[in-house]
Amino acid sequence: MNLDLKNKNAIVCGSTQGIGEASAIELAKLGANITLIARNESKLLNVLNELDKSQGQTHSFLCIDFSDSDSLKEKIDTLSDDYHILINNTGGPAGGPITDAETSFFEDAFRMHLINNQILVQKVVKGMKAAGFGRIINIISTSVKAPIPGLGVSNTIRAAVANWAKTLSIEVGAYGITVNNVLPGFTDTNRLKTLITKKASVQGKTEEEIANTMKSSVPANRFGQAYETANAVAFLCSPAASYINGINLPVDGGRTASL
Repeated sequence: MNLDLKNKNAIVCGSTQGIGEASAIELAKLGANITLIARNESKLLNVLNELDKSQGQTHSFLCIDFSDSDSLKEKIDTLSDDYHILINNTGGPAGGPITDAETSFFEDAFRMHLINNQILVQKVVKGMKAAGFGRIINIISTSVKAPIPGLGVSNTIRAAVANWAKTLSIEVGAYGITVNNVLPGFTDTNRLKTLITKKASVQGKTEEEIANTMKSSVPANRFGQAYETANAVAFLCSPAASYINGINLPVDGGRTASL
């Protein structure tokens, strides 16, 4: 099985923690040159120092706040067009019922997720076509298969991203470019901890009680680890995954109650 990504250049967004950081680490282990993107420079430097360089890889970073799409476009334009891999990964919108969400919440989330993804794709797709190799992975959520209660804005925006990605996969498939969505389930990240804390406060329960209830809904009976999702990301980026295109891949311990 060919998992070799030597001489491949990858952009990994949201790469200072959680699934983004784990994905950058795994892609570097396969030989890719990584460009990290996030908003915290000190954390970017820390992750940069973690990345494998044993195969002669060179790594870099851009400090970008995804809440500012104009700044994203300006800074992304400073990069070369020679990228083979793009990992779209942005922290999800705040939780809450959809009936309580201000219209601005939807607008902000749409911009941070779909509009920014579009900006990034338009930056890299020409180079991918020229190379005859491209991998675009979107880290979204199992909510695209079954909406998650209490995540009204996220459910809406994630579904939009999933359909955007499917459309894109059809358009670029003939050029050796694949576009796939990875759908993490309950993963032990800072975002999950925040959701548990909020849910515990609303329900008047302890965080441990909330966490145990969530774990009990997963056949694996535990939360996933970021590296487990990153393993799926790395495989989909590899030459071995060349005929996998336009799919939603849950990495959720079997929790999603649909195929």
